[in-house]
Formats: sequence, C-alpha cells, structure tokens
Amino acid sequence: MGNTNVAVIFYSMGGTNYQMAKWAAEAAEAKGAEVRVLKVQELAPESVIEGNPAWKATVEATKDVPVASSEDIEWADALIFSTPTRFGNVPSQMKQFLDIQGGLWGSGKTVNKVVSAMSSAQNPHGGQEATILSLYTSMMHWGAIIVPPGYSDASAFSSGGNPYGTSVTVDQDGKMVEDVEAAVKHQAQRTVTTAEWVKQGNQ
Repeated sequence: MGNTNVAVIFYSMGGTNYQMAKWAAEAAEAKGAEVRVLKVQELAPESVIEGNPAWKATVEATKDVPVASSEDIEWADALIFSTPTRFGNVPSQMKQFLDIQGGLWGSGKTVNKVVSAMSSAQNPHGGQEATILSLYTSMMHWGAIIVPPGYSDASAFSSGGNPYGTSVTVDQDGKMVEDVEAAVKHQAQRTVTTAEWVKQGNQ
C-alpha cells in the first residue's frame, strides 16, 4: 500500500492556524504520510491587510505556501483543516474554498475523504466548537468520514478539552493561551491512522 496523502488546509490572519497546520503536517509526516500544506485564497482587500501589522506579517510569512485547489482535495486521502472562527462559522475565505468544490462533490470525488478540523478564537468560548461543527456539516454533505479527537488522548484535556477538534485561545498579543501542540499532533496522527484503514479497505 502506498503512502497516505494528507492535505493540511488552513486560513490564517495572525499566524495561529498556520502554526497549527505546520504541527499537523509534522505529525502526519512522522506517521509516513505524504503531506501538502496549503492555504486558501485570501479575499480581503490589500488595503485592509496593509492596515493590520499581524495580518500583513502572516501574508508575508505564507507567501510561498501554495493555494489549495480542487486537485489537492482529489489527491488527498485525508484533509485536515485549520481555521479561525468568524461569528461561530468559518471565515469567508475558507467558506469560498469549500463552496467552489461543487464539481468534485457532484462527481463523487469527495466521498470517503477522511476529515478533521481545528480552530481558534480570541476568547475561550468565542465560537471554536461551532466553527468546527459548521465545517463538519459541509463534510457530511461531501460524504466524508469525520475523525474528531474526542478524548482519545490526555492532550485533549491539557489543551482545553475540545472533543470536536483542537482549538486554541489567542490573546491580545497574538499568543496562544493553551498549549495545543501535542493535541494537534495527536489529532493529525489519529486522522492519518483512520485514513490508512480506509485506504487499506479500498484496496
């Protein structure tokens, strides 16, 4: 059986979800997966980004990261999403990426993709869980296989106890409040393991 293909797809304004995506990629690669770290297309006007130093710095830091495409989804056995919350939902940038996959969905190419998601917000109850669940709703329409971390590892508790997907609080200085690295890596490896089972079953 060949390597499991994993697309880690993120949207990030302040760098938090980019860091989480990198941790997920590191853990997936440690499990032997072939990994692509990908960003969704930025939709905000450059004039708005220029007025926000952290946002501008993140755009610069991720300038060489490829933009996710439908081909990446088709290639992947597993998809790991990392996205901030916007009013309890995914940002418009991530939503557009999901919305333009109608061609793949219509041809059945999203069926049985193994999916997991992570999120962040500026306060502990700022919509992280709702954002992950909103993304999972789309994945149900895709016919994907959702892999939440649950409480399958002790890292879930030290990172805040979110069973739907790792989430983190970001303070006013842009720093992560909870220590989520271990939880992100466990979630990524659990996703890869499940994708391996699904792929083996389809051989």
